[in-house]
Amino acid sequence: MRLAALANRRTAGEPLAWITGRAAFGDLVVRVDSGVYVPRWQSTELARRAVSRLGARGTAVDACTGSGALAMALARALPDALVMATDRDRRAVACARANGVDARLGDLLAPVPAARRGRVDVVVAVVPYVPTAALALLPADTLRFEDPAHYDGGPDGTDLLRRLAAEAWPVLRPGGALLVELGGSQDRVLGPALARLGYEDIETWRDEDGDLRGLEAVRP
Repeated sequence: MRLAALANRRTAGEPLAWITGRAAFGDLVVRVDSGVYVPRWQSTELARRAVSRLGARGTAVDACTGSGALAMALARALPDALVMATDRDRRAVACARANGVDARLGDLLAPVPAARRGRVDVVVAVVPYVPTAALALLPADTLRFEDPAHYDGGPDGTDLLRRLAAEAWPVLRPGGALLVELGGSQDRVLGPALARLGYEDIETWRDEDGDLRGLEAVRP
């Protein structure tokens, strides 16, 4: 009976990670509670780049952490680093804490303690970045089960990306880096916005199909 019930949930389109309670993220197995954003394999390159920027005893903040997968990857790679995470969804914060992450409840970088502001080496995030009009193009099962707020990034998908960039500036130390996931041609919008804020060394990366996957920038 239980197996049939689980099969029916999957057939209906419920995310497999919610049914099994876990998901793979690189070489990690991440607990994923029902209702929490499921980490995607595409974000493993973001994690790798964040690790390379962090340093053995650095400080990192994973904003919009969801299950805490990115924070887990950083902590696994650099066990002496200080890694904290934030999310405005209580379910996500509880799930990330269950995964051993120091997760704080709040919007973007608001929960970062005053003592850490201006001293963070890396801010990393997968914020919602799907343009509102493109939500209808997502798989039907996605919006049937998942919260649209996990994806909706505003008219061009960069609302939260631009907010995060502005909030990261006073949180990062000089020489610290902001790394975010994005897609489409959003680098054409976000890149100039970052330059206006004062960021330098703005670079993007793409996947093996040539699709834009992320951007990194440095506070000089």
